[in-house]
Amino acid sequence: MTAAPYDDPPPRPALTVLGAGVMGIGITVLALGHGLPVHLVDIDREQLDRAADLIDGELRLAELMGALPAGTSLGTLATHTSLKAVAGATAVVEAVTENAEIKAAVLSEVSGLVRPGTLLITNTSSIPVDELAGALKRPEELVGTHFMNPPYLIGTAEVVRGARTGDPAMAAVAALLTALRRRAVVVRDAPGFVTSRILHPMINDAARVVEEGTATAEDVDALMQGCLGHPTGPLRTADLIGIDNLVDSLTVLHERTGDDGCRPTELLLRLVREGRLGRKSGRGFYDYT
Repeated sequence: MTAAPYDDPPPRPALTVLGAGVMGIGITVLALGHGLPVHLVDIDREQLDRAADLIDGELRLAELMGALPAGTSLGTLATHTSLKAVAGATAVVEAVTENAEIKAAVLSEVSGLVRPGTLLITNTSSIPVDELAGALKRPEELVGTHFMNPPYLIGTAEVVRGARTGDPAMAAVAALLTALRRRAVVVRDAPGFVTSRILHPMINDAARVVEEGTATAEDVDALMQGCLGHPTGPLRTADLIGIDNLVDSLTVLHERTGDDGCRPTELLLRLVREGRLGRKSGRGFYDYT
């Protein structure tokens, strides 16, 4: 089931984004660039201040790349350190760290603050939606929407319908993605869904090839690009995802599927220990400094 963008989006919803990390910033940029007002919430005021500067830069980059609709005024941004900011939201996107307990706790608190019927979205790359829905007062309001990084450049979003997700929530997420001019591809709930279940074990294998000394990261990516048509190569993709986020996702997949191919390689774990998290830290498989 898919939903294609319309030429004339419906009225702009008021969006609240939870988490001022890489994905929270990216989703905020996408929404602001399409004229939606955004309330960005994070418990760390310094993180919010840094995020505001990064959002300005990303918006300029998105405009230069022609990734935003022409003639649309940018939405307004407000930042908050309290979850109480969700109270008047039309939709809430949770984009906190890829940890089931943390996500469930945040979503549980949010579900007690928003009006009944408010769309709740978890932007998880691997945790089953119904697992998180069990923490909500109204589990039928939760949908999984996996935006890819950076969201303003990737025109398709993976939408995950949990076992308890209701039809009104599915209609609301379709309307939101229409306003954002994103194509929705709806899939069944499962660990890793489609994209992460395929991509993340592949990146893990690519890291294993480097770890075993078969090839360098550069050579792995060159072969995957030149021979198999991968647009960036799996290890540059790992740096873009964030190696800490990748390890968290692989751990979720390993725990919930038992697939030993999802057990994070020692090389990935070592990079995390060394703080080499990819683009966001300046170094990962590649040096961005």
